[in-house]
Amino acid sequence: MEGDPDIVLLTLPANSVYLSVLRTATAGLAARLHFTLDEIEDLRIAVDEACAMLLNGEELPDSELHCRFTLTPDEIAVTVTLPGVRRSLPPQNTFAWQVLTALTGEVDAEVSNDQLTIGLVKRRSRAS
Repeated sequence: MEGDPDIVLLTLPANSVYLSVLRTATAGLAARLHFTLDEIEDLRIAVDEACAMLLNGEELPDSELHCRFTLTPDEIAVTVTLPGVRRSLPPQNTFAWQVLTALTGEVDAEVSNDQLTIGLVKRRSRAS
């Protein structure tokens, strides 16, 4: 994995029953980069929580979740996007946002063109 980062794109129905696929993909990609078991689990939980924030407890049968993984030797940047659904930014003073920040280190969110995106960055520990 020298040079340019690897990009992995995954599109799923906007339904919580498919989030297990995303959690499995997240764990597999983090394992490929030799993240520790704790780092892998933290990232899986964070991606799941970000998707839960996007879905906001709703099943959206005509919508899709888009997930983009950007892989470099020492980090994974994950963006999850829910296009075509009007949503506001998730409040950053909630417990869920604090969990995301604690699990990954970097979290951001944006609303643009009727789509909400949450971005996470998880860096591999130097001892890995």
